[in-house]
Amino acid sequence: MYPKEPVTIVEVGPRDGLQYEPDFFPTAEKIELINLLSKTGLRRLEVTSFVHPKVIPQFRDAMEVASNLKMVEGIIYSAPVPNVKGCERALETPIQELALFVSASETHNRKNVNMSIDESLAALRQVADMGLKAGKRLRGYVVTAFGCPYEGRVPIDGVLRIIRAYAEMGVSEVSLGDTTGMANPRQVVEVFETVLEVAEGTAVAAHFHNSRGTGLANALAAYQAGIRIFDSSVGGIGGCPTAIGAMGNIATEDLVCMMEEMDVPTGVDFDKLLKAARFAQEVIGSELPSYTLKTGRPNWKGAGGTDLG
Repeated sequence: MYPKEPVTIVEVGPRDGLQYEPDFFPTAEKIELINLLSKTGLRRLEVTSFVHPKVIPQFRDAMEVASNLKMVEGIIYSAPVPNVKGCERALETPIQELALFVSASETHNRKNVNMSIDESLAALRQVADMGLKAGKRLRGYVVTAFGCPYEGRVPIDGVLRIIRAYAEMGVSEVSLGDTTGMANPRQVVEVFETVLEVAEGTAVAAHFHNSRGTGLANALAAYQAGIRIFDSSVGGIGGCPTAIGAMGNIATEDLVCMMEEMDVPTGVDFDKLLKAARFAQEVIGSELPSYTLKTGRPNWKGAGGTDLG
């Protein structure tokens, strides 16, 4: 029930985290945060987004950020691209992976990108083709995969349809997003067991938000269901500007702490990760929701209390 197979963590704080911040996170500080994260042992970093600046002003500096990072060998640097124009901009930078995104909810997809699901998939086929021709990796997000604030429960058939469409485009990995934290552990197991049966050669990742305090419980359920790739955000920052009730992603340091305490290797240096989280908190100027940013990892040598064992 509790295997000890290593997990890969995809750090999404510089993108999914900062897009929700009301104040602009300065460009130099964005670059410094990403460079700090590059020193932690993380091997996957989502660093910006090539959406139109009028849609998410936080990323009006996407080109500058992506072009001025101290890229570390062995780390994959990624960014979402919503359309052909965004892809063209991304291809002018050293970014190695392009992330596509479609909502499994028709209503949310229209609010997010002003297109139907069919229209989004048709447009992304051209983006995927551009990326593959340029030698880029492709990652695909299935947004609101577990529930939608506008439509409620999302049928699994809609999720599988998008995964199959991604596979046809050449996407090598899909990430199922609990965009507003509506999922529960039982549902998570059921969804991922079904997805893993049909995903075949496509890697599958989990992307949880902690809107209702179930983020880590859902991550553990996903791990037990066979998922070994997890998205998380330094400090727990993040959300979705077009989804009612969206709150922060699970904090990377909380996820690392839980996994490592269970003897599940993450390859991440916890102390260096906390340094990056403290830096993000300092720049944002308010307390972040991360638990271990406040408490650190358990100090078993100095633990007190009564031994009930």
